Amino acid sequence: MTTEAISSKPVHSVSGVTVRLVGDSGDGMQLLGTQLTNTSALLGNDVATFPDFPAEIRAPRGTRAGVSGFQVQFASHEVHTPGDSLDALVAMNPAALVTNLADLIKGGLLIVNEDSFEDKDLKLAKLKTNPLEEPAMENYRLIKVPMTRLTKEAVAEFGLTVKEADRCKNFFAMGLVYWLYGRNMDATLRFIHGKFGDGKSVIAQANEKALRSGWAFGETIEGIGHSYRIEPAKLAPGTYRNIMGNQALAWGLMTAAKRSGKDMFYGTYPITPASDILHELAKFKNFGVCTFQAEDEIAAVCSAIGAAYGGQMAVTTSSGPGIALKAEAMGLALMLELPMLIIDVQRGGPSTGLPTKTEQADLLQVMFGRNGEAPLPVLAARSPADCFEIVQEAWMLATQLMLPVIVLSDGYIANGAEPWAVPDVSKLSPIKIDHPAENNNPDGPFKPYARNDLLARPWAIPGTPGLMHRVGGLEKEDGTGNISYDPDNHQKMVNIRAQKVANAAKLLPPQQVIGPQSGDLLVISWGGTYGTCLTGVQQAQAEGHSVALAHVRYMNPFPSNLGEVISRYKNVLIPELNMGQLRMLIRSRYLVDAVGFNKVKGKPFTVRELHEKIVEHCKSSVRHEAHAK
Repeated sequence: MTTEAISSKPVHSVSGVTVRLVGDSGDGMQLLGTQLTNTSALLGNDVATFPDFPAEIRAPRGTRAGVSGFQVQFASHEVHTPGDSLDALVAMNPAALVTNLADLIKGGLLIVNEDSFEDKDLKLAKLKTNPLEEPAMENYRLIKVPMTRLTKEAVAEFGLTVKEADRCKNFFAMGLVYWLYGRNMDATLRFIHGKFGDGKSVIAQANEKALRSGWAFGETIEGIGHSYRIEPAKLAPGTYRNIMGNQALAWGLMTAAKRSGKDMFYGTYPITPASDILHELAKFKNFGVCTFQAEDEIAAVCSAIGAAYGGQMAVTTSSGPGIALKAEAMGLALMLELPMLIIDVQRGGPSTGLPTKTEQADLLQVMFGRNGEAPLPVLAARSPADCFEIVQEAWMLATQLMLPVIVLSDGYIANGAEPWAVPDVSKLSPIKIDHPAENNNPDGPFKPYARNDLLARPWAIPGTPGLMHRVGGLEKEDGTGNISYDPDNHQKMVNIRAQKVANAAKLLPPQQVIGPQSGDLLVISWGGTYGTCLTGVQQAQAEGHSVALAHVRYMNPFPSNLGEVISRYKNVLIPELNMGQLRMLIRSRYLVDAVGFNKVKGKPFTVRELHEKIVEHCKSSVRHEAHAK
């Protein structure tokens, strides 16, 4: 099965490339992109990906609405984004071509399946003329490949149906891309035979033949005179693997459970883009994971509350519309003062919105979207690999403060992938949790709301002798847990719960700044915009601009020194994939005239647009200073 990917044509070395693969949602573009990503990671390249696909399970074939794409940047240096402009675009039909061509650089490589440019295909894409015959094609290195025909010819010996043979063309395209960038086919061949059966499966044999035929096509076609080499990136020593955001969340949750000596209960209701967390966790019941797919979001969060009451590590996940349904129960969990995790994998909204597109517009929802005074700690992951760390940190906070903690991710992080240094879990410190075994009140019944220095109450397991107690959604008397309508007690309990959330800042590290510790401009980012903002800021710094980046990980409470950090810069710019939610919080909390850079198109920022905005503000700051003098 082993295949040495050695080309007889000249090989040009490049530091990195950005490739996008686009076609119908049934053309296997996500599969192709995932395999290309895994193979590049195995070769030692640093990689970052951006899958982009329709929300419909079976979008209309051949239409612009049905285009599915996968973008990957792989390089011999560290990368933080899936790239802006494309070095190569592989388009399987006219709709995919016209909706993605604008991102291809002039002189970039354009590979198309010319068999899919018939009149009926042009009509589906709402085109009156064939774009391959337009003068604009002269701006690109156009390679027209009859993929459908060549694939059918390659797999003819296996006796497949026309539909089955046609489905193999994504592996033909994959083989061509592998040849172009010197990717070894071994990992993909193992995938083919693992997914479609051993060597006796005709489907597996046909897909392997298509893959090898695509590679051979690149080797023989005169239109492509050379291939490319991308050397491995210089990463810190260690064992690496490729990991996606939702996968990292699942693994981080299991690690947190083990570190705290708990079994995990995961109550959820399927929703894009959070569902893959359930799919991943369901594989690991042998690690003490109990997954429960409830009938709706309310049942899901309430089941998690019950598990927390019973002493389990309780987790529930959703996206924005589901978080709205969980809101009342989240308030109940706050009143009960039970530790649990609520994960919001954000998507474009409002309402059902854009299920497969990314956005950062749930920040104010998780901050304030509950009745009454109901603050909760909120943390935001910055990258796919960071998801592994942040849920463990959140569980530490939840257990030390006896509170539900919210973790924000988003569709960009959830579906994106990057290399991840696999940690030695045996060296991870335990998350210490105490369950009282004795009555804490020598003068009477157990006090479920007696508090420690952080104002956390004891986590008494129901059934523990002598620790019978009452909790519930009605306001409780401080200390005893008895129902109380006393006005002063309610004020006191509201203050205690708010202070307990504020006490989280005592457990968190101070805000760090990347760049000069004072200067013209501070860029404040959060969530999945980290990589783009970091790259944009670093480019501006390299050009001599006085700009730094503060990426906020702790959204509520903010790091204790954030106000002091902000005060050291003349101007503040806050890029967000919403209409200015963090900016609103920063302005109201620190009374600073922060400027927003906002976008809600279901797509992440590009480095180019952020860099231009950063430079614009840096120059503006310099001009104002000169004018003031």
